[in-house]
Amino acid sequence: MTLAAFKVMTSHWRYRPVQLLSLVVGMALATALWSGVQAINAEARASYGHAASILEQNALPQLVSREGQGIPIDVYARLRRNGLQVSPVIEGDYRFGSTRIRLVGVDVLTMPNQVRGFSVSSSSDLVAFSGGRGQLVVSATTAAKIKGSTDLPLKISESVPDDAAFVDIAIADRLLSRQGLLSRLVLTPKPGSDVAAVAKVAPEVLVRQAGQSNEVASLTDSFHLNLTAFGFLAFVVGLFIVYSATGLSFEQRRSTFRTMRSVGVSLKSLTAMLLFELSILALLSGVLGVVLGYILASALLPGVSSTLRGLYGASVPGSLSLRPEWWAAGLMMAFIGTAISFAQSFWQLWRMPILASAQQRAWAMASRAMSYAQAITGLAFLLGAILLGLFGSGLIAGFALLGCLLLGAALILPLALSLFSKLAQSMSRGPLVTWFWADTRQQLPGLSLALMALLLALSANIGVGTMVSSFRQTFLGWLDQRLAAELYITARTEDEASELRGWLPGRVRSVLPIWSTEGEVLGQRIQIYGVADDETYRDNWPIINGEEKLWSEVSAGRGALVNEQLWRKERVGPGQQLTLPGGWEVRVVGVYSDYGNPSGQVIVGVDALALRYPDISKLRYGLRVKPERADDVRRELVDNFGLPETAIIDQASLKKQSRAIFERTFTVTGALNVLTLAVAAFAMFSSMLTLSAIRLPQLAPVWAMGLRRRDLAILEILRALALWLATFVLAVPVGLMLAWVLLTIVNVEAFGWRLPMVLFPLDWIRLASVALVAAILSVLVPVRRLARIDPSDLMRNFANER
Repeated sequence: MTLAAFKVMTSHWRYRPVQLLSLVVGMALATALWSGVQAINAEARASYGHAASILEQNALPQLVSREGQGIPIDVYARLRRNGLQVSPVIEGDYRFGSTRIRLVGVDVLTMPNQVRGFSVSSSSDLVAFSGGRGQLVVSATTAAKIKGSTDLPLKISESVPDDAAFVDIAIADRLLSRQGLLSRLVLTPKPGSDVAAVAKVAPEVLVRQAGQSNEVASLTDSFHLNLTAFGFLAFVVGLFIVYSATGLSFEQRRSTFRTMRSVGVSLKSLTAMLLFELSILALLSGVLGVVLGYILASALLPGVSSTLRGLYGASVPGSLSLRPEWWAAGLMMAFIGTAISFAQSFWQLWRMPILASAQQRAWAMASRAMSYAQAITGLAFLLGAILLGLFGSGLIAGFALLGCLLLGAALILPLALSLFSKLAQSMSRGPLVTWFWADTRQQLPGLSLALMALLLALSANIGVGTMVSSFRQTFLGWLDQRLAAELYITARTEDEASELRGWLPGRVRSVLPIWSTEGEVLGQRIQIYGVADDETYRDNWPIINGEEKLWSEVSAGRGALVNEQLWRKERVGPGQQLTLPGGWEVRVVGVYSDYGNPSGQVIVGVDALALRYPDISKLRYGLRVKPERADDVRRELVDNFGLPETAIIDQASLKKQSRAIFERTFTVTGALNVLTLAVAAFAMFSSMLTLSAIRLPQLAPVWAMGLRRRDLAILEILRALALWLATFVLAVPVGLMLAWVLLTIVNVEAFGWRLPMVLFPLDWIRLASVALVAAILSVLVPVRRLARIDPSDLMRNFANER
């Protein structure tokens, strides 16, 4: 009997394949967007972990300088003499031509095999790496970049991440001009040894435990959290489709459930059969969604890789690996989403009396009390958003605020549309128009979920589009300020740089050294740049706030500028003292904007920088020259010094590269916005299609009174457009609030800078056009069906008791 009852119950789907398709496709799309984002995140994090284990040897404890200035060689010797197994590392950025490489110098004789990152399997390998001229161990991609820019032999190793190179520690010391100052020590604890004993032997160092050093992963956390938020938003939008389809299926099977209960099928058996059906649907949708998510992630990963490399210097492969964590998460979300969609229907099933009326109701027809309860819940979410905005802090609070804002607006939408249609009905003249608005109100319960999905998608598009466009406009203006020099050159050696400094005066208006060093300031690794005393900086540098004579203080070596990230994160503002590496005390005199940089940065006078840190690289310069003379200066540099074309970059090319990186940064965001809108359009289509099958009792009397089927179809199109327009009008303020939160709260918490909000009404018009096309497409099939319906089908509605 159980098998027969299960066949009877599932026969519903055989007669309503479109409804089944909507349910499966809706959950598959939701799962695909979620699992695709998780696949991208998992691949990126695996890449960070691999890079950290190879480049930072973070599988073992590390010893770092307590002052952030490096570890003297005598400290290393002292630790070795006391029996501690430590291996020295010297690392830093080094330029091979115009390519910047992370250079890691190691001692292969003391470095443990499990964290070395490349193999030395024979004495010949050891001699090649450490003896003679030495050897650079790089990936194939890096080898192609630096070929011809170094005399060191290259060895290809697939285990080495891109844009990095291993070299013998003595060669790294020479190239980086460290003069024996070690970056860190890798500690191999012996069984039973006490790592804390390090403090007694060498109080100058700190022990950083294994696994704590993964700076790139911490920098990109905000980026991946953004992706996860968009994936979850898309999942929720897709969930509305499933919720609508399941609600309708339960409404249409009420008579079947009543009959099955009446002939002896217990409530527990009926529930078990429904759970089994649910599991099959969830598994089918989940598998399809994971496959689609893999395809989506494969298409988007190259753009993500370019973004992470451009913004954070993180090397992520452009190909995707099948990782159990993300496909398992995708299947789990499919089951969770399906369970959530069926939960209310199960609750109704358990409360339904055995002999409850089997009269079909309009799909998801909610009572007025339920509508008000939903609106009150929405207001509670909006109140929560306000409280989070006033008292919350941190990135999680920012995203919680966004969630409360979007959910609150979505829950209020049905009541707002009901009031809108009621107002339109009260202002109507003529029976047909009055019926049109009354019928629209009657349809709202069935369309509310699809319209809520549309509101979320439109709001997300408006909000994120406003954020991206504001960022683009601000970023381009900031580039014009920061990239003021007409030419940027990079010398190949320090001797060549010295010759250039003697040759350039008189041929260009001014020479702007671009010299920098790295060091630990306020507990974080930052870059310290030196700037010349030149009107270029006084006229163009984007200062947020500062003292009146800040440039004079900077050029005199008494003051320093900090970027907005350091100012917001560490609360370091004008008038405060700042301790730079080596105990150099300077006074902060100003704060400048530094978009696109996730880390803190300090600017001091270039003469003071060279005096305090004499070993800094002095290879890069900006040249101020009349624009019409730029090509001549470039030609003279090539002829007189033999500089390669890649070592001379004009302002326009640099801006073009920067803009290209910027555009790649938001490729994934734009794609997710489009996909979310497409899912919302499918939700609208699904709702319209399923409603058209149960609306004949409402349409038949109007047709019988003389309204043609073609006119009914036109009214259906007008109804869809009216609901679309009302939803879009409500989505604009919600989207702008979303943009404001992203710019003033989430962006500051995630990246450390705040952007001005700029409105772009033309973008809204373009989005409205796309949404309009989606709304029209969603109603075409139901309207075509209505326009061609056989009159006998309409007449048949009068043969039944209603």
